[in-house]
Amino acid sequence: MALHRLEDYHPTFVNAFNAGDAAALLALYDPDASLVPQPGQVVAGTEAIRAALDGFLALKGRMTLETRAIVVAGDLAQTHGQWTLSGTAPDGSPLQIAGRSAEVLRRQPDGTWLCVIDNPFADA
Repeated sequence: MALHRLEDYHPTFVNAFNAGDAAALLALYDPDASLVPQPGQVVAGTEAIRAALDGFLALKGRMTLETRAIVVAGDLAQTHGQWTLSGTAPDGSPLQIAGRSAEVLRRQPDGTWLCVIDNPFADA
């Protein structure tokens, strides 16, 4: 899915996540992107991001994500959001986590935007 407006990034991410659509989530990332799947850990590249996203999707959760700010500088943009995720832990117990995110997106030659840095634990 091509992202033409920065304001659509968080809603598009949430819709894909809540639908359990790993391919749609991965389509939001640049092939060389980096993701923070947990505080203090960074993974990079399509396969590593796919594995991390699959781990989140395995929680079978519902996410909410409210955009707090978007800052644009030329072909780069930083988004900030506040999110919650309610799901099921691997042991079957209920799980609820929350945080503040920071993402960096880059405008592509066709005018669309792709995420190059995704840190859902920006406040950690």
